[in-house]
Amino acid sequence: MDIRKVKKLIELLEQSDVAEIEIHEGEESVRISRHGSNAMPMYMPQGMPMPYGAPAAPAQAPSAAAKEDDDAEEDFAGTIVRSPMVGTFYRAPSPGSKPFVDEGHSVKAGDTLCIIEAMKILNQIECEQAGRVTRILVENGQPVEYNQPLFVIE
Repeated sequence: MDIRKVKKLIELLEQSDVAEIEIHEGEESVRISRHGSNAMPMYMPQGMPMPYGAPAAPAQAPSAAAKEDDDAEEDFAGTIVRSPMVGTFYRAPSPGSKPFVDEGHSVKAGDTLCIIEAMKILNQIECEQAGRVTRILVENGQPVEYNQPLFVIE
């Protein structure tokens, strides 16, 4: 679904008395709601669970566990390759295929390290420097956040 259409739907919702609208277009759907103070447009491909009525978590100070993770990152010898986007981490080009890299593999600049799937688009994450993969920090098929550490390369 085109982002311009979503923006137009938001504008129409703001100008009307309608509290909520959901549109299905092919395999994609969009649900826009004004309910509560956490009203925001939600976009998810069809088949993904929609969080109905789930309140947004208030912003909180970083937890002790998050601080420990930051401290743990400082212990890595080498360069940390981070996720450039939110999505699902895949180590191989397809299920049953050999992973792009394993711990201990030598890599050079431009080699594909993994794929991150975001909104049904497969994005290849390439190595920016030559070296050796010393740690893989994410399990195959796991969701990743923006800037989350993925690999350590020496």
